[in-house]
Amino acid sequence: MDTLNRTRQSLSRRRPDISPQRGRCTHKQIIVVMLGWAWGLGALPVARAQANPPGEYELKAVFLFNFAKFVDWPKSSFANPQSSFAICVLGNDPFGHFLDDALLSKRIADRSVLVERLKDNSDARHCQMAFIGASESAHLPNILESLQGANVLLVGETTGFASLGGTIEFTLDQGNHVRFTINTDAADRAGLKFSSKLLALAKIVHDQGLSNGG
Repeated sequence: MDTLNRTRQSLSRRRPDISPQRGRCTHKQIIVVMLGWAWGLGALPVARAQANPPGEYELKAVFLFNFAKFVDWPKSSFANPQSSFAICVLGNDPFGHFLDDALLSKRIADRSVLVERLKDNSDARHCQMAFIGASESAHLPNILESLQGANVLLVGETTGFASLGGTIEFTLDQGNHVRFTINTDAADRAGLKFSSKLLALAKIVHDQGLSNGG
């Protein structure tokens, strides 16, 4: 509980204006905090995570879990009170075992977590979160259209994913640090409300690439 409280306090602090060099350090600190919260780590394991930085998709797997924890999920997102929280991967799976490892024995919205790999776009409507892999970039408009009206948080890594109508887009900065962009219009359409703490860490965009954030 002490680790969780410290994490919440850290995420609740307002992000100050910082220089590019200090920004890189701050981002690394955010990554460590998110890793610590995801696995409930104490000081020693977090320090170890700093010494041996995880790979891109290991980080992205942890981010997916943390994204889910910062969303107010409506009851309409689930078929019934016993339904699991489904995190689905559409297209080629870049995570390997990392996603399953990050979510092992975790709970989201007081529900057990289920990881699914999908081949059919329409199957993603029953998911609470769907990661759309880069292999599906050519089909992205059709995928987004097929999921209109569903309470699904759509996460992708294709350039322009968020401004095209996806909910969260992973990006890499010049230092290959994982960052993310949120389309709040897409979240509203899906009936999902993000915590202000998560929004404070993101670049905010709107449909058709209209930006309103840093």
